[in-house]
Amino acid sequence: MNILFLGDIVGRPGRKALADLLRGLRQSLALDVVLANAENASGGIGLNAKAARELLCLPLDVLTSGNHIWKHKDIFAFFNETDRLLRPANYPPGAPGAGLGVFDAPDGARYAVLNLLGRTYMDAADCPFQVADALLATLPADIKVRIVDFHAEATSEKKAMGYFLDGRVSAVFGTHTHVQTNDARILPGGTACLTDVGMCGPVDSIIGMDARSIVNRFLTRLPVRFDVAKGPVRLEGGLCDIDAATGRAVNIRPWQGGHS
Repeated sequence: MNILFLGDIVGRPGRKALADLLRGLRQSLALDVVLANAENASGGIGLNAKAARELLCLPLDVLTSGNHIWKHKDIFAFFNETDRLLRPANYPPGAPGAGLGVFDAPDGARYAVLNLLGRTYMDAADCPFQVADALLATLPADIKVRIVDFHAEATSEKKAMGYFLDGRVSAVFGTHTHVQTNDARILPGGTACLTDVGMCGPVDSIIGMDARSIVNRFLTRLPVRFDVAKGPVRLEGGLCDIDAATGRAVNIRPWQGGHS
């Protein structure tokens, strides 16, 4: 099973690039499944219902999210419309939506997607390691392909999750920092890991935002308005081939695709 996991979609530029390129990418890369983190797809922070519907009309199979998912209030009710949008599973009970889903690939193979939120330098949440343990135990044994989006800040926490789940999931993709890392590898138990898959957003930016305002914030320490940057957009993600019969990763690499 050939899977592309795309990094955080940043605002309208990221959405437009996906609309323009994704159908062709599925063909050229022979992709079976495409997933993307969409928590910043509306104005650069959060995801509203309109943008969620727009993205789910594209050839995207599943959307994951993170700590900004609750910014736009209409997303609360939207979780009742679809099971293809996940939120971090380790939010306390009572949060809208679900953090684990089972889906069918075009060839009929079933796969699971688990969305988790880190706790280091992040908002308070339940332990992602214990929640992952509990939820993975609920999956039927015949669902071999298991993909994890670990939305976390600290590289150490992301690495720890990879080793914690090694041999129990197919791949652990890190999201949140918007900066693609170059440490893709397959761990001894057969789990593919990439600390951060990057973002789908403007190239000439600071994590997708207008660089001048971010620099000014560092210089002055004063609040500034964050605006999504303009200009060429690059899509970034992790490209992973998984043996559907065993759930073990065959290979993984960082992936980038251009758009202007």
